[in-house]
Amino acid sequence: MRIAVLLRDRCQPKRCNLECIKFCPRVRMGDETITIQPKEKPVIAEALCVGCGICVHKCPFEAIKIIGLAEELAGEMVHQFGVNGFRLYRLPVPMKGQVVGILGPNGIGKTTAINILSGAMVPNLGDLENKPSWEKVLARYKGTETHKYLSDVAAGKTKTAMKPQYVDKLPKVHKGNVRSLLKKVDETGKMDEVASLLGIDKALGNDIAELSGGELQRVAMAATMLKDADVYFFDEPSSYLDIDQRLRCARLIQALAIDKKVIVIEHDLAVLDFLAESVHLTYGTEGAYGVVTGPRPVRTAINVYLDGYLKEENIRFREREITFEPKAPRGEWKHKPLIEFGALERDFDNFKLKASPGVIRTGEVVGVLGPNATGKTTFVKMLASELEPTKGTLDGKVKVSYKPQYIKPEFEGCVRDLFMNVLGPGFESGYFQSEIGMPLSLAPLWMKEVQTLSGGELQRVAIALCISQDAELYLIDEPSAYLDSNQRMEAAKTIRRVMENHGHSAMIVDHDVYFVDLVADSIMVFEGLSSVHGESHGPFPMKEGMNRFLKNVGITFRRDPDTHRPRINKEASRLDREQKTSGDYYYAA
Repeated sequence: MRIAVLLRDRCQPKRCNLECIKFCPRVRMGDETITIQPKEKPVIAEALCVGCGICVHKCPFEAIKIIGLAEELAGEMVHQFGVNGFRLYRLPVPMKGQVVGILGPNGIGKTTAINILSGAMVPNLGDLENKPSWEKVLARYKGTETHKYLSDVAAGKTKTAMKPQYVDKLPKVHKGNVRSLLKKVDETGKMDEVASLLGIDKALGNDIAELSGGELQRVAMAATMLKDADVYFFDEPSSYLDIDQRLRCARLIQALAIDKKVIVIEHDLAVLDFLAESVHLTYGTEGAYGVVTGPRPVRTAINVYLDGYLKEENIRFREREITFEPKAPRGEWKHKPLIEFGALERDFDNFKLKASPGVIRTGEVVGVLGPNATGKTTFVKMLASELEPTKGTLDGKVKVSYKPQYIKPEFEGCVRDLFMNVLGPGFESGYFQSEIGMPLSLAPLWMKEVQTLSGGELQRVAIALCISQDAELYLIDEPSAYLDSNQRMEAAKTIRRVMENHGHSAMIVDHDVYFVDLVADSIMVFEGLSSVHGESHGPFPMKEGMNRFLKNVGITFRRDPDTHRPRINKEASRLDREQKTSGDYYYAA
């Protein structure tokens, strides 16, 4: 089975010579395999396409995908977004009494799937001629577990609640303070209890427009949990949260699932492993198609995802498997110091940061962990000379390349022009393309306007710009934000590889433990009371730093025997008790 997909956001017929039409051999023979109307975009007739792939390679904007799919999928299309549009195959199934996870890259239909399951949209089953109807959908799924679920949704017997993916849009939808919003949606009478459990009880009187990303996330979580629903959907609940907040939310979601149905889309693999009991993997091509696989136990699903190969379907969806180190790395970094700092302080009106003395060595990658609002970004800005310490000084000036936490797309023009403006023609070299451009999937973005990039696309561009510049110290604040699981792993490997190849030093601030485990040599730990005061300690050797941080959080990790990836131990389990007693919170012997 062959499908032809036109990525409409990339296609720019006014800026090309219509190479897709001019070079198509079927068009040159007189067939109307690819046609275009004035002021419209090309239409590819899939029945006439022979799959030669010439249009795919000739399109200057990489806007065409000709993809061969397994014949078994032919009768399993759930929804298609117009002619030559994105297609979703198969659906996950909510299960009462357990948390069901969905894991896969961005842009392959996960949010579309939960929109269908929540009743927010009626799937068309690939029929673009007739209006979608639940009758056709139920006839398709007759005799399956999905049929019973969808029939209740169609009849209005199932009440659903959904936490949206983009919580930063909440202030545009709701005005007023947090308490008024939660009171409006509270159907359980547990507003104060849920707010306290999520740690937003002190923010109830705050205006929604003044909340941080982490506070907005927890308000959205509370608003969803306070609805009296049969099925709950949580789309990326860990974004903007530190690991303690992520685990708080995970425990509340698990409590909710005791007598309800819950589906979670999550990119933090450690949190998903802790949270879900079964997981549906999704694979496909961004913007072109997505396939939902059957449920697997969470450990098996994540291991298959890291391996990149679906044995039952005989499909490889990643070129390289992602691996983790089985044991703790070296005890101490031996290279000469790059930058040393004594005791530093930085005072604000309502916040104070104290940094203990430390040293960053040449070629060392320092991971920075700690709760939100304890001064991590403030410390990075002091190293980047964007903020001056109130007390203390930095020993030695080094050339710094800085990627901030919040990225503002101020450049007017396309991505290629931005790279040319910042890096010059060197970014087109073979080294850049193979070591940075390809792993971060930048090729499809070159001709896109910077102002139109999504959060994940903007993040990849910002990471590439940061690590491509000539510097001695690279300061990268929250590089995993907006990236899916696969992009996070690739970004971590890319940063690590570039630092090793050039002997550069870096400081990486992030909340994703997998990301930090892949990229860091040593750990700097931040402690304190959020938004009141913070203290930094380290950098420590990896094992010491991780153990100190996780002791503060109160959790332990074990290593998966097959992939060596970190897995959170169940609280008060035998392993959890043993590791806490021995002090091995992360690298168990």
